[in-house]
Amino acid sequence: MAYFLEQLYFHISISVVSELKPSQLVITLANTIRNIYMNETSPIWEDKIYLGQWQTAEGPQAAVIGPATGEVLAKVQTATPVDVGRAALIANSAQQHWATLPFDQKAEILRRAAALLKERAEEINRWNIRECGSTAAKAEWELQVTYEQAQMAAALPMQPNGQIFPSSMPGRRNYWKRVPIGTVGVIAPWNFPILLAMRSVFPALAMGNCVILKPAPMSAICGGALMAEVLEAAGLPEGVFHVLPGGPEVGEALVQHSDVGMISFTGSTAVGEKIGETCGRMLKKCALELGGNNAMVVLEDADLEAASSSAAWGAFLHQGQICMQAGRHLVHRSVADKYMNKLAERATRLVTGDPWKQQVHLGPLINETQARRVEEIVNRSVAMGANVVAGGKRDGNFFEATVLSGVTPEMPAFGEEIFGPVAPITLFDSDEEAIALVNASPYGLAAAIHSASTERAQRFAERIRVGMVHINDQTVNNEFQVPFGGMGRSGTSGRFGGPANLDEFTTTQWVSVMEQGIQYPF
Repeated sequence: MAYFLEQLYFHISISVVSELKPSQLVITLANTIRNIYMNETSPIWEDKIYLGQWQTAEGPQAAVIGPATGEVLAKVQTATPVDVGRAALIANSAQQHWATLPFDQKAEILRRAAALLKERAEEINRWNIRECGSTAAKAEWELQVTYEQAQMAAALPMQPNGQIFPSSMPGRRNYWKRVPIGTVGVIAPWNFPILLAMRSVFPALAMGNCVILKPAPMSAICGGALMAEVLEAAGLPEGVFHVLPGGPEVGEALVQHSDVGMISFTGSTAVGEKIGETCGRMLKKCALELGGNNAMVVLEDADLEAASSSAAWGAFLHQGQICMQAGRHLVHRSVADKYMNKLAERATRLVTGDPWKQQVHLGPLINETQARRVEEIVNRSVAMGANVVAGGKRDGNFFEATVLSGVTPEMPAFGEEIFGPVAPITLFDSDEEAIALVNASPYGLAAAIHSASTERAQRFAERIRVGMVHINDQTVNNEFQVPFGGMGRSGTSGRFGGPANLDEFTTTQWVSVMEQGIQYPF
């Protein structure tokens, strides 16, 4: 009965958020009641993990905490390092069959998975909002982009996978081809738990690999268990995909397992460096998409209305908890006051609150530790001379959209990845100075440049050390058909998306063929 009431509450709440008409609300509630009585009284992920199929595990149950309220939303069964070994054994046994499956069958499974994401959108979005503090708009956008990733991945198995090369040896044929790595480990974060997991999972599967996914503990349902259900329902063969919720010890076991041929990691630079060291020592392939402290550059000829709009979106979307967040606003001194006022005006209009219960622009930060960290960075910077132009206050896990002026390079608001809804403004007087400020950060993920002259902005882009530059736009951009990745401490190994996926999730093999054997001198 408790599960029934909880599910009913979920659907009433999401219906209010979606502003359904009364007739639609009645239909939604009727469908909810029917589905609850037809299904199990508790979700399967409460006492099982997905090892190619749902199986019992030895790890403890973990509580899933809603960041907006602090309440326990559900419990999930967690894995242990022993389960990593079980998953690797099962995956390696299943991989050859999966790799040799005809390309059209792989593609059809991925297309079915994409369709199921759409069919289960309400449930997936509900958990994204509740688990991660996502607004409804962010959750819907994330799922749409994940759907596009699945569709893109479905096209990969039919792409040419090699080349023919000439030979200096008479009668020899040379061909070079991509082949699966084997088993790929994917370690995903909590901020975009579905997209940042499945952008690796889908193409890795498409290229003939098995995958072991370790979702973040804070988003183990929407970013893990539900994805297992989707791929299972899509017809993925048993043993090809695994989901192992758990803490750092599970991730460490996954990285260190000799039968896992590649690690795809999205997360902090500190953890990524350790993963890179381990993979390097084991001669294991890795793709690392790490932190960022991204510059939003506003030149003196910029359209300030457009620039401030881009800046607000880039700084405050998902409470600033995005690796591509516009974390440093570098503004020409001659237009700084106008830009600051426009950005502050936008910030003060943003509503902060529980995205499950009301229409808001900003939800909670993921936990109190992160909220206090953002507060501490703001307070330290203010103590060093920065000014709070808008926001600046914390209430539990909620933090207002904040604009800081007078920020200088020695302040933490300039030098650290804040991962919160804070827009620090730093002034410059020339393009040379602005370029130096951009390159002053060891991170190199993304940047944005606003100028009336796109030629000038492109010349500027050529001189900054970042993996992605967006001219007259903001830093939070991701198109599934374009390779994505950074430089420096944002991760120089690995690209995700588009044609990069063909090489990222494969290795290569040279095959030479002689119709008749050769007689060598000895």
